[in-house]
Amino acid sequence: MIDGIIRDMRARSGDLRGIGARVRFVLGDDTILMDARQSPVSVEPTDGAGDGEADCTIRMAPEHFRKMLDGQLGPMMAFTLGRLKVEGSMGIALKLAQALDD
Repeated sequence: MIDGIIRDMRARSGDLRGIGARVRFVLGDDTILMDARQSPVSVEPTDGAGDGEADCTIRMAPEHFRKMLDGQLGPMMAFTLGRLKVEGSMGIALKLAQALDD
C-alpha cells in the first residue's frame, strides 16, 4: 500500500510544489518524507532517522491516507474525525489539505 501512496504522491508533485516545506507522513509503521522546498518535489520512504527536521508531521492510518488520496475522505473531515493528527505548522497542513483536495 505504501508504494502505491508514494507513487500517487509523486504523480501529484506539481500540486504539492506550492507547499514549499518538508512534511513527514507517519502512516502506521511506515514513514514518508516529502520535500516540497525543491523542484521537483521529493517523496521518499524513510526510517525517520536522519531526515532532519520536518516543518509539519501528519499521522494517520495508511488506509485513511489512501482514501484521502482517492478523494473518498476529505482532509478536513479526517482531521475533524480524529483520523488525521498534525504536529508542527498548522498553516502547512492547511496548504497540504488544499493541494490534496483539488
